[in-house]
This record gives sequence, structure tokens and C-alpha cells, in this order.
Amino acid sequence: MSEALFLFSPPAYLPAAIIAGIFGLLIGSFLNVVIYRIPVMMQRESDNYVASESGQPLPHTDRFNLMTPRSRCGHCGHQITALENIPVISWLALRGKCSRCKAKIPARYPLIEAFTGALSAVLVWQFGSGWTGLATLLFAYLLIAMTFIDFDTQLLPDDLTYPLLWAGLLVNLNGTFVPLRDAVIGAAAGYLVLWSVYWAFKLLRNKEGMGYGDFKLLAALGAWLGWTMLPTIILLSSIVGAIVGISLIVFAKRGRDNPIPFGPYLAAAGLIALLFGAPIAAFTQSFLTGT
Repeated sequence: MSEALFLFSPPAYLPAAIIAGIFGLLIGSFLNVVIYRIPVMMQRESDNYVASESGQPLPHTDRFNLMTPRSRCGHCGHQITALENIPVISWLALRGKCSRCKAKIPARYPLIEAFTGALSAVLVWQFGSGWTGLATLLFAYLLIAMTFIDFDTQLLPDDLTYPLLWAGLLVNLNGTFVPLRDAVIGAAAGYLVLWSVYWAFKLLRNKEGMGYGDFKLLAALGAWLGWTMLPTIILLSSIVGAIVGISLIVFAKRGRDNPIPFGPYLAAAGLIALLFGAPIAAFTQSFLTGT
């Protein structure tokens, strides 16, 4: 894994980074669909299963997936046209409102598109446009989708965590980021660490402190970045979680008893570790050892 901070990397990949940024905008638009539809698909599947087990008619028989039906306004049902679906630009041109009913379109949509585009450019700038750079894009896109799904529903779907886990092991078959041995150990250790925390918390407090999706996500991060990066990821996620959690309590008046998803902080820590993990780990080690 590259130990240099991307800010100090030569601009050799600048043209590819610009193209990646544009491509990332388009992927960000698709991620908005993924973030909204996967939880709905999971709920529909659950509803159909319960109905079939009880001998009732299936409540959902129409096709609903990531491609069908076409995107519509959630208020009036207006079908989004191609010109109304250009990342960021369409939202600005429409002034954040539906072209038919003038209902507000959440600003989160263009923000996710812009963030995905910017992050895509940064990753290609740092890792290049070859297989390694493409792998980092897949890593980032899955984490972005999981972050917002977890924020919305407090769920980390297996349809995303498992592909991220297996992709990490496959990417490291030839040691792209870490040796395969470190990736396998990282996957197992990542799962067991949070599994142990989960059961310790449950035995002490008699309630669940996190979900099984968090175990799988940390396992996936371990598969990509290796077991040696797990302490750094856990430390970073705790710091990010503490900052966001305190901010929500102070500024959003959110009660301390309200559950806060941990997945987004793991995802943020994973991205930070991908870009800056080696320098952070070296600094942490030198700080702890005094060398």
C-alpha cells in the first residue's frame, strides 16, 4: 500500500483523476438509487416471506429492483427524465424542486454525487487508473452506499458487506494492498473483535450495543487492509464516532439513549486508513513507544 499522502503525490494521474471524477458523479447518482432501494427491496422480500409462510397472498408482486421501475418523484409520481437526472447539474437547474409538483428534492442527492465524484478523483490521483485504482473505487462506492443505508435504517445489508469482504480477499490474492495471509487473518480478526465486544456488552448491560452488520463490515475492512490496520481503523472509527455523537447531542438535541449507527464511522475509518493508514499507524506506534 502506498505510504505517501495523496497531497504530496506527483500529478501524473491528473487527467485520469479528472475522468474518474466525472465517472464518480455518475456512480454517485446510481448510489442514490442503491441507498434508497436496497432497504425497500429487503422489506418487500421480508413481507412476501411472512405472507407465504402464513398462507396469505403476497403483498408485493410487481418488479422492484435497482433498475425497475424508473425513478419517480416521491410526491407526485412524476417520472424523472434523462435531462432531470444529470448529476448535480439537474438539481441546481431545477433549484432543488420537482419540475411538476415543485416539491423539494433533498440536497443529500447532489451532495452524495459530488462527494462520490471528488473521492473518485482523489483515489485515482493517489492509486492510479490501473487495477489497484479501480479496486479502491469499488471499495469506496460500497462504503458510501453502506454509510447512508446505515444512517437511514441502522442496517448493513449482506448484499453489500459480503461482496466487499470477498472482493477484498480476491484483490489481495496477489498482495495488491497486503499479503493474502494478512487479509485472511484481518477478515477473521475483524469479525471476532466486534463479535467479542458485542457479547461482552450484552452480558454486562443485557442489551445489544451493535449489529451483526458491524462485525461483517470490520471483517471486510480487515480483508482489504490487513489485520495490522485493524487497531488504527478501530481507533479512527471511535474518534469519528465520538465527534459526530457529541455533535448530534449538542447541536441536534439528540438524546443519549437514541441509537447511533456505528457502520458509517467504520466506513469513514476504512477510507481514512486506505489513504493515510500507514503514516497514522507509524505515528501511533511512535507515540505509544516514545520512539
